[in-house]
Amino acid sequence: MAALTRRSFLATSAAAGAISRMAPLIYGADEAPSRIVTVGVMGMSRGLALAQTFGVLPGVRVKYVCDLDPDRVAKAIATVEKLDITPAQKPQGVQDFRKILDDPEVDALICAAPNHWHAPAAILACQAGKHCYVEKPCCQNPWEGELLVAMSRKYKKAVQMGNQRRSAPGFIEAMGKLHAGVIGRVYLANCWYTALRPSIGKGEPASPPAGIDYAMWEGPAPHKDFRSNFLHYNWHWFWHWGNGELGNNGIHTLDIGRWGVGGDYPIRVTSSGGRYRYQDDQETPDTQSVLIEFDGGRQVTWEGRSCNKHDDRFVTFYGENGTLEIDESGTYRIFDINDKVTEKASHSRNDAQHAGNFVSAIRNETPLALNSEILEGHKSTLLCHLGNIAYRTQRSLVCDPSNGHILNDDAAMALWKREYSKEWTPRES
Repeated sequence: MAALTRRSFLATSAAAGAISRMAPLIYGADEAPSRIVTVGVMGMSRGLALAQTFGVLPGVRVKYVCDLDPDRVAKAIATVEKLDITPAQKPQGVQDFRKILDDPEVDALICAAPNHWHAPAAILACQAGKHCYVEKPCCQNPWEGELLVAMSRKYKKAVQMGNQRRSAPGFIEAMGKLHAGVIGRVYLANCWYTALRPSIGKGEPASPPAGIDYAMWEGPAPHKDFRSNFLHYNWHWFWHWGNGELGNNGIHTLDIGRWGVGGDYPIRVTSSGGRYRYQDDQETPDTQSVLIEFDGGRQVTWEGRSCNKHDDRFVTFYGENGTLEIDESGTYRIFDINDKVTEKASHSRNDAQHAGNFVSAIRNETPLALNSEILEGHKSTLLCHLGNIAYRTQRSLVCDPSNGHILNDDAAMALWKREYSKEWTPRES
């Protein structure tokens, strides 16, 4: 596969041809699109890229693009219609995702709305008989994640979390070598995320952007008066809707770290950090360290720095006989115990690999045959939630290794679930 970035891969007219040539790699050498899979995409920020990703996959029809911002809907329609494919995609624009769920032609909802919508929308999709590709983190709190897993099982629906590296060849290859013992028993994974985000400033009471139904945007979250620095992105940094950088981007590296060490649910989680760079309205930390212990003498650590991007590493694994380091593309190097490079491999990745895996599970009616099946997505997302709960309570959490529940700490366990608006409270039905 050509080395293509997310931005360049699907933003050019060559994207459709590139994915068409990769179809045997995406779907399997002997598998051709046996039927049209129809999807609707919710949330036209991250969802704009996903609409293009799914839109150029062979045999996938993007029937709907959905956003509460009418300008984003118009842009998404125009973007998908311009994809260089035959036949051309002509999606409908809607502002209420329930129209997608009500359409019997739709096979799957692609949910890329804000975090507080991820699990509630995915749960409703399962209950409406739809499969769901839900962006990371798969839930805004642990209780939602557990309910989403339960609903996927009850309705026998494919639910894939958008941690795309689970389908990337370099990561699959490297994790296979780790599990085969290339560096011996793996006992530690160090994970990083860095960025250079600006201050969000001090918001003021304001009206929501024109044309946006703010009550619908709030959805499952109880009402919070609108302020000028909430939309469209800064909601990530308020506990009411988001999960900070740990849930926003930390999930990617923590997922790889858990995968590599073979961790399931943790036994202990600690965290420290704060809002060190700026004094503004942001509630979540810009600098955070998390330590996660699993039974069997294994640990995963995560360091996040949102306001200083120096030393932009990804994940490094340490074992009894050496080290493996891997970057965000899946390119990796293996070192022996004396820190000499013994093997290296260059790889690239793109979102089509993960989207194709999801579409294959729908076509083959194999809802559990996913590279990031929702139970695994929930386990990795839970690490982020536990790290944030440890940070917010300022104490170490002892967890049940069978399900990750916090033991002997009512105050911490109170953050396992949030309060909901009456209309949108997720329900088991």
